[in-house]
Amino acid sequence: MSTATSSPARPGSAGPDRAPASPSLAQAAGLVAGREIRARLRSKAFLISTGILLLLVLGGIIASNLIGANAGPTKVAAVGQAQQLLDGQKGLAVTDAADRAAAEKLVRSGEVDAAIVPDDTSPTKLTIVANDEAPGSLVQQLSVTPKVTLLDPDAKDGNLRYLVALAFGIVFFSAAMTFGQTIAQSVVEEKSTRVIEILVAAVPARALMAGKVLGSSVLAFGQIALIAAAGVVGLTVTGQTEILQLLGAPLVWFVVFFIFGFVLLASLFAATGAMVSRQEDIGSTTTPVTMLVMLPYFAIVFFNSNALVVSVMSYVPFSAAIGMPLRLFLGDAQWWEPLIALVVLIASTLVVLAIGSRIYENSLLKLGARVEWKDALRK
Repeated sequence: MSTATSSPARPGSAGPDRAPASPSLAQAAGLVAGREIRARLRSKAFLISTGILLLLVLGGIIASNLIGANAGPTKVAAVGQAQQLLDGQKGLAVTDAADRAAAEKLVRSGEVDAAIVPDDTSPTKLTIVANDEAPGSLVQQLSVTPKVTLLDPDAKDGNLRYLVALAFGIVFFSAAMTFGQTIAQSVVEEKSTRVIEILVAAVPARALMAGKVLGSSVLAFGQIALIAAAGVVGLTVTGQTEILQLLGAPLVWFVVFFIFGFVLLASLFAATGAMVSRQEDIGSTTTPVTMLVMLPYFAIVFFNSNALVVSVMSYVPFSAAIGMPLRLFLGDAQWWEPLIALVVLIASTLVVLAIGSRIYENSLLKLGARVEWKDALRK
């Protein structure tokens, strides 16, 4: 009678008496991130809000193009031979001026948008005189591009400056607030239903936080990519390629700064969300983070014409994603400045991740009353 013998288990394989190997920190974080992504993509509210955001971007670009197309004629003052040159030109309302001084007076007073005067170097050449920006339509209408003289070059592109600051600000602000609050609410929901106890038994708390931040970051980056693509398509279709060329490099830098800036804020929302156990208490801990998002956003948008304020805010981690791309768009930043600002942002993100991870681990399993800051930050 023979006896059956079992062959020894191969190294690394799970035998009948051996428990499956626990996932590594990276694997656990990836599993949590995948769960977060799938949950959000199944949410109709998320998909609808993304669709509405894309429609707003396309609608804004189309509306601005239509407004520009339906704008009134360009008011121009003409001196000397420029009067004959502009005679019969469409889209222009020409006012005769006796000499260059009279034409400049009309420009300064706002009665005309620009003036066409003989160039000082040659009577056969012409010069456009404008207050802060030469009308693009006027330059294009002339067969030979004339010399442009700006009476107030520091005040260029006032409206465009504001629109670009507002666009960068709204995209960053809405993404940070929407996904940040979602992270905090998700953490509190898991604590209130005590699901967190099961999750912590399966994966480390650090992996849970990393997965939530990673999953939300991927979704936010995807949304930003869709918005950027919609903007490129809209500007291309409406023929606004000049603006698209100006936005090229600043838009790339915006995406880079957005990646690290969002991770910084997402980790703070996850950490502060773990400090409470009820949805109605979320505001008590996340309000400081919300203020860190709102104050720099409003500072950049409302003080976009103040070079000093924008320069300072372009190095502040919570507003660098808006301030530095805006300065690059305006040509106010040296080539090395975005690199320095990015180093500051990355270093700040690493510090905040370490602090946020400590708060998250110290607060996650404490149910009931809100966790005090001193307890959340203890080593």
